[in-house]
Amino acid sequence: MRISLIVAILAALGAGTLNVLQVRDHITTLITQRDDYHTQLTDTQGKLAKTQKDLDTTQKNLAQTQQQLTDAQAARKKAEDTAAAQIKRADDLSDKLTKATQDRDAAQADLAAYKATGKTPDEIGKLVLLIKQDQDAIDAINGEKALLTRSVARLKNELAKYTGPDLTVKLRADLKGKVVVVDPKWDFVVLDIGDEQGVLENGELLVSRDGKLVAKVIVRTVEKDRCIANVMPGWKLGEVFEGDQVSPAHPAS
Repeated sequence: MRISLIVAILAALGAGTLNVLQVRDHITTLITQRDDYHTQLTDTQGKLAKTQKDLDTTQKNLAQTQQQLTDAQAARKKAEDTAAAQIKRADDLSDKLTKATQDRDAAQADLAAYKATGKTPDEIGKLVLLIKQDQDAIDAINGEKALLTRSVARLKNELAKYTGPDLTVKLRADLKGKVVVVDPKWDFVVLDIGDEQGVLENGELLVSRDGKLVAKVIVRTVEKDRCIANVMPGWKLGEVFEGDQVSPAHPAS
């Protein structure tokens, strides 16, 4: 009887110990799962915060891009309007030039007719004066037309920045000039040709000496009778010197 009681007590103690061990293992598992869940939650919250930050940055960049697009469209519209006005003015000058030429030709014909019919010197003098006045008007219109032509070319070149940024700028085929200043440290040159000679911003020129290509330069700044250009990377075949000749890399047909 006593032995049975001892066996029962030992069995109960063993079962209790086993239960404690199982409960401890279960608690350890729960703690591990809780820590894993907490780590996952922390990671998820970090990723969510980063995603929100990236979204804010993207929205800010989108707003800036939209503003830049709006500004570019406004600049393009302004350039188009200015170019259209200059072209219309050039067309009006062409009409005036045609009329002035016709008036001059008519006056010359009248002068010839008066000479043939023996008109007085006073009448002929008036006709000569009229012809001179018409010729002066033609010369003035031609000068203004040339100025407008250069202005229209500049505006078209400016407009090309918005309509076709990869468009090649063409310069007058007969454009000739020379290098007057060289800065080898910063690879830029000053040329003795400018706006009055038909130079356009971003136009490319070939630099040569004794008929041999030395470099290619691209115009960055245009003034009245001179311009500043940079030597293009990969096109410097030799040192550029003062007195070197320049001509258009892309001449207009």
